[in-house]
Amino acid sequence: MNATGHTRRPASIRDVATAAGVSYQTVSRVINDHPSVRAATRERVLAAVDELGFRRNATALALASGRRRAVTVLTADTTHYGHASLIRGIEEAARAASYTVGIGVLESARESAVAAAVQRAADTGGGLIVIAYDPAGVRALGAVPAGLPVVGVVETPARQPPADRPWVWTDDREAAYEATSHLLSLGHETVQYVAIPSGTRRTGARSAGWRDALRAAGAPRPRPVRGGWSPADGHAAVRGLVADPAVTAILCGNDDLAVGVLRALHEAGRSVPGEVSVVGFDDAPQAAFLTPSLTTVRLDFTGLGRSAFALLHGALEESAQIAPHPVVAPELVVRESSGVAPAHD
Repeated sequence: MNATGHTRRPASIRDVATAAGVSYQTVSRVINDHPSVRAATRERVLAAVDELGFRRNATALALASGRRRAVTVLTADTTHYGHASLIRGIEEAARAASYTVGIGVLESARESAVAAAVQRAADTGGGLIVIAYDPAGVRALGAVPAGLPVVGVVETPARQPPADRPWVWTDDREAAYEATSHLLSLGHETVQYVAIPSGTRRTGARSAGWRDALRAAGAPRPRPVRGGWSPADGHAAVRGLVADPAVTAILCGNDDLAVGVLRALHEAGRSVPGEVSVVGFDDAPQAAFLTPSLTTVRLDFTGLGRSAFALLHGALEESAQIAPHPVVAPELVVRESSGVAPAHD
């Protein structure tokens, strides 16, 4: 606010040009990092930018470059921890590159609804990131028109995808293998699994990793328990399981399911980890503050979102380079909810 009480307007590109003693076209070339500007001129313009607090306008940049500097994220969910963290990572990386981000919510997996959502996203221009963890997302990824730059955030593929499929993922199969092996190393004879739904196949990557670890250890392989996504799903899924004294270790497909499982165990009068060990997946913020604190697999969804945007950025901007198919490695975080198997009577 100035001395007259009026709010000062933001500095414009012409204000910067006047302060630096150059044309506004030269300022545009500097802020777009064009190589045909002398070093001394560039320094003078950047000094004026700093002094005036000039902020580049995304619309102006788009007009200068001839490209729509925008990304649309298509997702069936914006609330679950993994989805929300992915969107956060995409937005952070896009903002740093002066791109805007829009969200398109897939309200249904019906073919017509998905096609309409994809068309709306395509009509905005720019590029597209599809979170394909569920049937709606998988269908949307397959419905993107040829020629539209797109990156898919997908479940762990069964095999390395071809180079023309720009996908990113976390290694969920290896993560589940590591979590199951951790429980087996504590002396548990086997590990139950409360599964999240798979968007692409009958057996999801986390289920496959759990089964691989049991097979490698020669441990009994129980049938996975069909769960869902929420604490209520986890609570309902294990009500018939938690009273069984032979059940001493449970791996959950996400941390929300684990919250419901912990409640069901409490209601059944079974202590954690004294009688039953519980391991979650994702390392959501609440995991460290539960009682007991939850052993879980940390997945860097925010970093995965940044990787997804970086891969798309490489398709939109010739100067941006990144290796194809980046994979974010998981990390097992051991806390209080997993312990040594109870001694047999």
